[in-house]
Amino acid sequence: MSRRNPLPPPVPPEEIRTWPDRGTLLRDRAVILGELVTMYIGPGRLGKLWMWAGTFAFGWSWVGAALVMFEEAVDAVSVLIAILCIAVGACLMIPAGVFIALGATRDGQVRRLLDDWGGLDRDPVGDLPLRRPAPSLAWALLSYVLCAGGLFVCVVVPATARAGHETYGLVAWLMGLGIIAWATGLLGLRRAYAHRRWVLRTQTPAGRAVRG
Repeated sequence: MSRRNPLPPPVPPEEIRTWPDRGTLLRDRAVILGELVTMYIGPGRLGKLWMWAGTFAFGWSWVGAALVMFEEAVDAVSVLIAILCIAVGACLMIPAGVFIALGATRDGQVRRLLDDWGGLDRDPVGDLPLRRPAPSLAWALLSYVLCAGGLFVCVVVPATARAGHETYGLVAWLMGLGIIAWATGLLGLRRAYAHRRWVLRTQTPAGRAVRG
């Protein structure tokens, strides 16, 4: 959890809720849900995901270059350079992977808070701004393009590789980049779909309504 952007508080237990009336409850609920939706589907979150995924891909590029060097190494100097490339790649990939995992954990916490505060009461008119169709569509479209591109690379590269022309290291490097793009796109598609499901569940007549 970031100290600069802390999560809103959880829904208080029913026995200690102090809202004087439903209007006050709905106002507090709207403010907190607005913050949570921004944390979950805002453009800044997409930028962070792509930034760390790009850092991870950049680190993998160093490792991929090392794999190519190992196959073409002719002396000890080439092997040493390849080992240094692996070290640089690991220094980029490990923190990027950690931050992606921490972000996924925080996103799970945000999602649980969205479910709890969204289920506290229902306000179909007041909740309209929480739909955020533009950010949600941006998440879906950009993630779909990234996912499709990564999958295309994973399929085409090994299928078109020719013995004696493309080395195993080069194929592994390109396929690794494709897998990273594919996985990042899947994460984004999952986020857009989860937000859409949350909107339908909490803001339609079939949604859940639990009042304190």
